[in-house]
Amino acid sequence: QVQLVESGGGLVQAGGSLRLSCAASGRISVSYIMGWFRQAPGKEREFVCAISWSGGSTYYADSVKGRFTISRDNAKKTVYLQMNSLKPEDTAVYYCAADEVPRLRGWGTVPYEYDYWGRGTQVTVSS
Repeated sequence: QVQLVESGGGLVQAGGSLRLSCAASGRISVSYIMGWFRQAPGKEREFVCAISWSGGSTYYADSVKGRFTISRDNAKKTVYLQMNSLKPEDTAVYYCAADEVPRLRGWGTVPYEYDYWGRGTQVTVSS
């Protein structure tokens, strides 16, 4: 069993930055993919980015490419999401997720592909 706990959310002005953390506990296999999703009010949960736990390869949604950076610290079992140049449309609850059995090719970008989820952290960007 894997537990994920997000932190670091808050209120920030447009153009500002935030750094989210996702602390993992339990058995994390090196084959796992760790992802960040977000869900705004009245909208479906959407993929933000992902990272491989082993090699550190990354993948981003077009909407955040060049502004957000995902990273991980294997020793601390923590995944980070550095968010820069934030926009009001980035406002959402951000969730950390773990994919126990990743695709053989490509990246999982839909929620049902992920097996473990945190409870989320609110990010609000004011204009």
